[in-house]
Amino acid sequence: MKPITPTELTETQQNFLVYLDEKIRENGRTPSLREAAADLGISHTAVGQLIKALEARGYLRREGRYSRTIHILNRTGAAAAPHRVREIAVIGRITAGLPMYAQQEWEGTVVVDAGVFRGPDLFSLRIRGDSMQGAGILDGDIAVCEPRQFAENGEIVVALIHGDEATVKRFFRRGDHIELRPENPAYQPVRYGFDEILIQGKVVGVLRGPDGIPHTAA
Repeated sequence: MKPITPTELTETQQNFLVYLDEKIRENGRTPSLREAAADLGISHTAVGQLIKALEARGYLRREGRYSRTIHILNRTGAAAAPHRVREIAVIGRITAGLPMYAQQEWEGTVVVDAGVFRGPDLFSLRIRGDSMQGAGILDGDIAVCEPRQFAENGEIVVALIHGDEATVKRFFRRGDHIELRPENPAYQPVRYGFDEILIQGKVVGVLRGPDGIPHTAA
């Protein structure tokens, strides 16, 4: 952890930084706002203000816009306490016309192995339906995604159709259209014009079951 200069931080800020360091080393993850507020006997707002103040002074770094993981920085600016796990937001709603990763609303988070899911700004979506079961993505699974606005042929992507409908399908770019292909013979591939599709991300992993067991999509 970065050495604390007494004149830099208030006593409350110093105590909070020590608390974060202990929790990360003990549990391998950053405590949630609710956990920190309960442990310290302060409000969620006060916790948020402490995080912002320490981030502004170079003691903390947020991992990304969707992740709630916070790194404590050492004197070189590198993460000082190891995170064995990380939290990734489960996106719950898409506002028409805006990229999914620009949204600030989510349906909680999932905890994943930081060694397996390493990319910055990862987000996740809960799968509805069986159109991708041939790729090992089943109804109720959580797809972990890397934010992207482009795709290569054959990749499984999250696409926004006509500005308001999100879908997970296999991507193919043809001469004059884009084809989104399901992995279930009960469904047919659908063609779209280039201006009808906005790529939101690439699926990099799938979590299944109440314990969030990771597996790889085909």
